[in-house]
Amino acid sequence: MPADPPRRPGAALALILTLAAAPVAAKPPLSEVDKITEGLIATGIAYEISEVCADLSPRRLRGFGFLMSLRRHALDLGYSRAEVDAYIDNDAEADRLESIARTRLAEKGAVEGDPASYCRVGRREMAADSRIGRLLR
Repeated sequence: MPADPPRRPGAALALILTLAAAPVAAKPPLSEVDKITEGLIATGIAYEISEVCADLSPRRLRGFGFLMSLRRHALDLGYSRAEVDAYIDNDAEADRLESIARTRLAEKGAVEGDPASYCRVGRREMAADSRIGRLLR
């Protein structure tokens, strides 16, 4: 029988250390995670519609559940609670998302000062069973 090759315990240790030192793929900022930002924008649009259109109201429990699902998604992606909380508390990011939501709302036909236009947009979204529409009643 041939002799076993000499063992080199240092080689295994070197491989482990090399793999451990390899750069870990950096997570993008939460502001670049589409599912999170698009969910927040849709929620903002639904909220704005419910604030302006007296005929439509928010589905608060559904909205809360949806926001909690976005939080869980971020945590599942490996973001820490502190990172998620920092993102939620970031006023500049909130302003950016609000601006996007208002622009999209206008593109959908909502006209500032015309509550009926907000109601039309809301009803269209509800009829389409969109994320926005599912957050309204």
